[in-house]
Amino acid sequence: MPFLHGFRRIIYEYQPLVDAVMCVLLSGPVRSSEDESALCRSLVELLEQESQSEVFVEGISYALFKVAERGVVQPAKVLLRYGADLNFEDPVSYYNPLHIAVLRNRPNMVRLLAGHGADIEKRDRIHESSPLDLASEESERLPCLLTLLDLGADVNARDKHGKTPLLHALASSDGITVHNTENIQLLLERGADVRAATVDGETVESSLVFLVKEALEATVEDAAQIGTFCLKTTRLLLAHGVDPSCCLNEDGEPSLTQTSLEYFDLLFPLAVLLIQSGASLVCSNHSDSCWSGYSLLFQRLQTVLQQCSDQTQAAELLEQAEMLLDLAKIHAPMLHLSCRLQLPMPGQDSHQYTQALVDLHKRIVEREASPPALRGLCRAFIRNHLKPWPVECRIKALPLPDRLKDFLLPEHTYTPKPGWDCFKPQQNHHHVN
Repeated sequence: MPFLHGFRRIIYEYQPLVDAVMCVLLSGPVRSSEDESALCRSLVELLEQESQSEVFVEGISYALFKVAERGVVQPAKVLLRYGADLNFEDPVSYYNPLHIAVLRNRPNMVRLLAGHGADIEKRDRIHESSPLDLASEESERLPCLLTLLDLGADVNARDKHGKTPLLHALASSDGITVHNTENIQLLLERGADVRAATVDGETVESSLVFLVKEALEATVEDAAQIGTFCLKTTRLLLAHGVDPSCCLNEDGEPSLTQTSLEYFDLLFPLAVLLIQSGASLVCSNHSDSCWSGYSLLFQRLQTVLQQCSDQTQAAELLEQAEMLLDLAKIHAPMLHLSCRLQLPMPGQDSHQYTQALVDLHKRIVEREASPPALRGLCRAFIRNHLKPWPVECRIKALPLPDRLKDFLLPEHTYTPKPGWDCFKPQQNHHHVN
């Protein structure tokens, strides 16, 4: 029972020394450098008196843990000077002083401990989390995350499950109470691998897909909040080369693009973002033998229209679908329509929106039958060669007239209609409190 053994040692052996140290440190407010100097002198006096104790090193080492937790740097320097062990593990949590300094977001303490030789890659014995893993998991710990990276911590180190700090940051984000977008951005800027995967196949994309699906089952308010986080994170990942259209595993688990198109009416801003960034409308791994974005759009449109009794809503759904297909042609002048798509027959299906669905498909087919315009092919060629997204800055830097730059950036003319800019839950969850 290591936990009980450690707890007994704290109480019966070196807790009195730890209490004495903390009593000195908490004896009065520290308002100036003079107060701090006086406090350190009192601490030195205590340590001189107790230096012959059999548990002196353990006592001051545990005191260092407590001091690191509070982030008081000068007393920590005194304890280190008297031999406090940087690698001391709290007998209950098994964290060392550096771990607890990170958990309590004490960047100055992190810098001090590392400067005295603390191992910035040290993993705790229970979770095998590194200081960088711990720093990545909470947005409030961004100062510690920055400090550790500046000190040279390995941005792509893996824990026992193969999880990197970037995957820790994404796994701890729920889009509602935890928004780790700044941590994620910093990790990406410092070279985090967007293609990293755990031993169980967890990736940055699978983490996002999980959150997107959570939004579909959430309340209206929570779905909108999750959507805000997912959109910000997707922009960051796209800018660092993630492929949102690649199957998550060999079993064909839906990719981010596939998921967004399967529920394009509920995840419309995500579908727009991915299509504008040039995401493939077929599986990057298996082509359209796996899935076709065009088919997914029409399948979803058919399903929702059959359940729709509101003419305004039906018109909006048709408009959204057509807008997504128009946006897709910016990067892919030919959509490569699926020959396996099955649509209802107007004469056999009496639903009021059947004809509108068939008419939309007919317009797209007729447009695809015509040779693509040369200007469209040129635009797609240039944009595809300027990726990863966003390409705006690179297009603006091209030695071209402003009119041509505007043509290359049609997203500037896109303005979402009211209600089109947020995630929505599935219909049967709209009124959940």
